[in-house]
Amino acid sequence: MTPRELARLIDHTALKPDTTDARIRALCDEARRYGFAAVCVNPCYVPLAADLLRDSSVAVCTVIGFPLGANRTATKAAEAAQAIQDGAAELDMVLNIGLLKSGRLQEVLEDIRAVVSIAHQAPPPAGRERVLVKVILETALLTDAEKETACRLALEAEADFVKTSTGFAGGGATVSDVKLMRRVVGSRMGVKAAGGIRTRAQAEALVAAGANRLGTSAGVALVTGEAIASERY
Repeated sequence: MTPRELARLIDHTALKPDTTDARIRALCDEARRYGFAAVCVNPCYVPLAADLLRDSSVAVCTVIGFPLGANRTATKAAEAAQAIQDGAAELDMVLNIGLLKSGRLQEVLEDIRAVVSIAHQAPPPAGRERVLVKVILETALLTDAEKETACRLALEAEADFVKTSTGFAGGGATVSDVKLMRRVVGSRMGVKAAGGIRTRAQAEALVAAGANRLGTSAGVALVTGEAIASERY
């Protein structure tokens, strides 16, 4: 995989609570320079990122119900609508982990479906078919059976991707989880690996396992070979 091919799979990410305007400006500049798929930023920074990446091929991605997934469905739907209005082209929503583990599967399905409905009914961003929704499973907190159930619910809700992790709950992307997710969703959905991706070898192993997006704050280092600063996500 060439550096450019790898770059096109990366969501260049800055979600730490102390992220500043200056970091978002640098993030967007790096995304343009290296040709990343998207930047992933907290909701308050969507307007700034959308402005900085106007007339660019880089998508603006933001997070919904982040990082716990425990918001009420109406709150997630409102957050999704605001993010799209602000310029987001991709939404990474956190599945309601507690409800899943409680067996309240219909409520989990409706939670995902509410965000998907908002996204897919919105006018598509310029040059894109529709606003994408990625469902974050938080695999470190789930059994394999729960991961499979979560993938099936995301499929039923017609989301576009399933995603491994927020990066805030311990653990992170693993080859075994990506293989499990790809096995369940097949070719019907994308699979995004995120959380703790720090080396080129790790990134390539996750892609080989079935990931077609990578969420990482180390995107520049992964494509240039530079030293990676210590960051959790």
